[in-house]
Amino acid sequence: MSREVIFTEKEIKERVSELGRQITQDYKDSKNLVLVGILKGSFVFMSDLVRSIHLPNTNVSLEFMSISSYGAETSSSGVIRIMMDLRTSIEGKDVLIIEDIVDSGLTLKHLMELLNHRNPNSLHTAVLLRKKEGLKVEVPVKYMGFDIPMVFIIGYGLDFAENYRELPYLGELKEECYKK
Repeated sequence: MSREVIFTEKEIKERVSELGRQITQDYKDSKNLVLVGILKGSFVFMSDLVRSIHLPNTNVSLEFMSISSYGAETSSSGVIRIMMDLRTSIEGKDVLIIEDIVDSGLTLKHLMELLNHRNPNSLHTAVLLRKKEGLKVEVPVKYMGFDIPMVFIIGYGLDFAENYRELPYLGELKEECYKK
């Protein structure tokens, strides 16, 4: 088989709910919380996560950015391009970056530096997956879904060459699928 399930739909749902409860607790006194989803990979995670956050006294808004560092490759190129920027100001607001996966840490580090210059009240991250072995730079991750080994992951919004995003689980794409 070309893919192997790493985390089931049920395991993901349980972990995302836990993260939502943590975020709800941590931001209960926030006036303005902006969730910044990094497209395209984080869209499923962000969708489920935002529905697990319950802050009735907080203005919760959603923003999106598109940052490219992969193309059709299986590892980050190190070249980071902003394809789509925020449409509103984050100055004075609590900002939570929603990212699908941290491989090298370079993209998230760059993004945090960029957004920090826009003077948010606070800036933190929620990451679905982290490859600790692959980190080239340390990046602070406040809300962590799962640590994973150095394998190529697909499903639950993550893709290979724009395929497999629709899978309800997270799986490893076997090398024979992308190494020719």
